[in-house]
Amino acid sequence: MIHKTLSALGAAAIALTLSTPATAAEGGPTIDMIKERGSLLCTGHNGSYLGFAEVDDDGAWSGFDIEMCKALATAILGSPDALQIIPVSWAQRFPALQSGDIDVIIKVTGWTMSRDTELGLQYSRPYFIGPTNIMTRADLGVSTPEDLEGGVFCINAGTSIERIVADYMGARDISYEALNFEKPEELRAALYAGRCDALAGFGPFLAATRFNAPNPDDFVILDAVLALEPEGIVAREGDDSFIDVINWMMSALLMAEEAGITMDNVDEIRANPPSSSIERLLGVSPGVGERLGLSDDWAYNMIKAVGNYGEIYERTVGDDSVYKLPRGANRLWKNGGLLYPLVLD
Repeated sequence: MIHKTLSALGAAAIALTLSTPATAAEGGPTIDMIKERGSLLCTGHNGSYLGFAEVDDDGAWSGFDIEMCKALATAILGSPDALQIIPVSWAQRFPALQSGDIDVIIKVTGWTMSRDTELGLQYSRPYFIGPTNIMTRADLGVSTPEDLEGGVFCINAGTSIERIVADYMGARDISYEALNFEKPEELRAALYAGRCDALAGFGPFLAATRFNAPNPDDFVILDAVLALEPEGIVAREGDDSFIDVINWMMSALLMAEEAGITMDNVDEIRANPPSSSIERLLGVSPGVGERLGLSDDWAYNMIKAVGNYGEIYERTVGDDSVYKLPRGANRLWKNGGLLYPLVLD
């Protein structure tokens, strides 16, 4: 995998034919540009949001968002190694996409109306549902927010978390005391020192906070969800074919999980598919790839390389990772979550 820094490259290339509609057998200008280059340019996190994007001393990247970048690279180019990770800050991500320094933003980016309508961006269907959760001290034996009646919450002052906690607890008539901190490091120090009973925040942030505690087993993240934010994959507006590929990549990962297809058994299932929809998913039946400007085995290659959605989740942020983030709303619909595949006909 290649590690690359931002450059001015590509700004002219993306302006070439974004407005030109693609036929059913074409991938569109962004796909064509990625194929010609031979690599996908995808976002890294500059060290923020552990579990979603991390880089080790050897320059190897890992994390949930990185795995989604690998999945997209494999779908388009046939290999997870056909990927260049471009570290960008939160402020850089939108200008970098608009200028052509990156092809796509996969960086826990919330889908909001202003971003969708004012920045020339196009969102995919949500690939991650960002929960606001509560983390408590394990020795309290707490399992629900109601158990925190009269407790002390460490809260990052001036953030939306203040409102979310107040709305959630107030609606349930649960009294609590807020201990506000201006700086995240002060908030974490107070939590670790036992000055508060609970901390509310974005689920992945809580998972990283717990992981970095002197003793992670001292803390537990409750299943209760105070609020949700849909995180979408972001592309430049005007190339619907590229968004089609991204949406069907996401759907294929979910369809594979729903059907029990993993990176370990995908060859066996492909040799004897149980249904016509699985034949289409794994490229046994021809034509599905042509609709997207891809090879018919694009989903098979992707599942073989990175697994299904559940495998990606568990090994990066879930139970098979150091973060142990409850899957919550990111479960499949049949398991009580909000995620579901589209119909592959």
